[in-house]
Amino acid sequence: MTIAALVFAGLAALLHAYIFVMESLTWTMPRTRAVFGTSAEEAQTTKVLAFNQGFYNLFLAIVSAVGIIAVAMGHKGVGAALVFAGVGSMLAAAVVLLASSPDKARAAIIQGAFPLIAVVLLVIALV
Repeated sequence: MTIAALVFAGLAALLHAYIFVMESLTWTMPRTRAVFGTSAEEAQTTKVLAFNQGFYNLFLAIVSAVGIIAVAMGHKGVGAALVFAGVGSMLAAAVVLLASSPDKARAAIIQGAFPLIAVVLLVIALV
C-alpha cells in the first residue's frame, strides 16, 4: 500500500511541477492561456500573480518528492510527514478552488485527484 501511495504522490508532484511550468514559465503563451481560459490581456495583467503561484506548486512538488525519497531510503516517519505535507496541501488547495469557484470543478478535480488518492493510501498503509 505504501508503494501505491508513493506512486500517486509522485504523480501529484509531477502534475504540480507541470502546473509550475505553465503558471511561471509559459503563462502568456496561447496554449497555456487556452488551458486556463484567459485572454492575452488577462494573462499579461496576471503574469506576476501566476508566476508566484507557480512557485507554490513547485515547492509542494519538491516537498512531496523529498518525502518519497526519504521513505525509499528507509526514513518512513520523516518521509511520510513530508509526503502528507506536500500532497495534503495540494488537496487542500483543490478543495479551496472548488469551494471558491464551483465553475472550476474540473480543474479542482484534476489538481486534487492524485493527492487525495495518495493521502488515503498513505493513511491505510500507516494504520
